[in-house]
Amino acid sequence: MRFRGGFIKFKVTKMEQINIDMISAPIRLIRSSRKTLSVQVTADGKIIARAPLQMKEASIEKFLLSKSDWIERHVQKSLENAKQFEELQPFTYEEICKMAEKALRIIPERVKYYASLIGVTYGTISIRNQKTKWGSCSSQGNLNFNSILVMAPPEVIDSVVVHELCHRKHMNHSKDFYAEVYRVFPEYDGWNKWLKENGGLLIRRMVRGLNEK
Repeated sequence: MRFRGGFIKFKVTKMEQINIDMISAPIRLIRSSRKTLSVQVTADGKIIARAPLQMKEASIEKFLLSKSDWIERHVQKSLENAKQFEELQPFTYEEICKMAEKALRIIPERVKYYASLIGVTYGTISIRNQKTKWGSCSSQGNLNFNSILVMAPPEVIDSVVVHELCHRKHMNHSKDFYAEVYRVFPEYDGWNKWLKENGGLLIRRMVRGLNEK
């Protein structure tokens, strides 16, 4: 479609469903004008595959079969986490307030410690009840951390603190950025994995508690 001398590109999408014998859940296939093929398992155990519009179904199925062990493992993990979530009580509003108070005591000290190791300065530190982020660093050096971090092991807090402080040297996720992270915190990958596997449950308990306030 032409518009004042130019063209407007429309993103075309097409949705299908694929069933693979080795995978216990149906796979929602979304075709679009993308160039690559990918698959993800959502927090509630749903499987979403994304593929180019013209890619043959046989090629997609071959890819999904090659990833079937990984997909099924994550489906079962998601379903297990969902079951645990239903069994666990949400954090109360009072508990969430106490988490924020604890985070205000603990996290600034960890920031001060690691900032000296990395050799960077920083601005203000904010503690918030966030639904999607564990931490962030602005271009001005202001740091933001999720209060729920205090419910994780201390090493998880350190991994997030180091990650955000290293953005004071590299405002990206380049090789140089991760080289700095690993220099200061060699165990980063292991604790980051813990956060990916367990952090969602903590956040959902917090969000549920805030919603029930």
